[in-house]
Amino acid sequence: MARILITGAHGFIGRYLAKSLALAGNSVFGLGHGTWSPLHAQRWGLVSWHNGGVDIPNLRLIQQQFGTVDIVYHLAGGSSVGAAIANPREDFHRTVSSTIELLEWLRLEAPKSSLVAVSSAAVYGAGHIGQIAETAKPNPFSPYGHHKHIMESLCISYCESYELKVVIGRLFSVYGEGLRKQLLWDVCSQLEVHPERLLLGGSGNELRDWTAVTDVVRALSLIHTEANPSPKVINIGTGRGTNVRAIVEGIAQAWAVDANLEARIEFSGKARAGDPQSLIAQSEQLAALGFEWQKDLMEGLSGYVRWFRSESGVRS
Repeated sequence: MARILITGAHGFIGRYLAKSLALAGNSVFGLGHGTWSPLHAQRWGLVSWHNGGVDIPNLRLIQQQFGTVDIVYHLAGGSSVGAAIANPREDFHRTVSSTIELLEWLRLEAPKSSLVAVSSAAVYGAGHIGQIAETAKPNPFSPYGHHKHIMESLCISYCESYELKVVIGRLFSVYGEGLRKQLLWDVCSQLEVHPERLLLGGSGNELRDWTAVTDVVRALSLIHTEANPSPKVINIGTGRGTNVRAIVEGIAQAWAVDANLEARIEFSGKARAGDPQSLIAQSEQLAALGFEWQKDLMEGLSGYVRWFRSESGVRS
């Protein structure tokens, strides 16, 4: 059994990760922003939840209360390209400032702990065709992607200078029940109001590597064994691309809209700011660790629709 700290445990991915790690028999502690009652935190697998910024004083407080952890999963930070474009200073603070505080604490107080730094495929930027290898040169073109790249660079710097043990996981398009933003949420929100017509930004041809959160947290649980002073970057993606139009059609079908889907779904044709045409993982490194993806995409979309309906009270 390991003692594990998750920064950003209140977030969509963080809470799934906490529950998964706790069910595996680990003691899991959480730090980040968000109001949780002790009972609610326990339901998501946390021994303790500390509502506060990721900084050295808060990290020391957790260490004093519960001892030094074996593994840190760093998920705290900005989580939206759009929000980063609207407020880059805040996104920088959330992503970069929290990372330097965490790395300094590890250097000073917990140098033997392993760090899983959770980054994003946004660091790759635009202009890619087909699968993207971890060795591809980062070329972010949104504040969100730039800040994630800075986070990665800080981790690498601390490995080289202080021999911290780090592995970097780059996430692609994560979805699942409980996600209250991004494409799936937006489509369901439109269907709830006017199911006769969907109007979305972009062309619909944008390719993404869609990954179920339940699979993603299994992958993150696995890659901590790769943490070392020569940090490895691992794509957390399936290697399969599905365009946005197919996702929207899948959601509409799950919603049981029984008409000509082509006529109902419209795209503006205007690319969204910071939105690359294609982001698909090359997934050989993850597969080499023995990882297998389990959740079928269309099954996952149907599950999301059922969850959304139950949350909003829409009749089946």
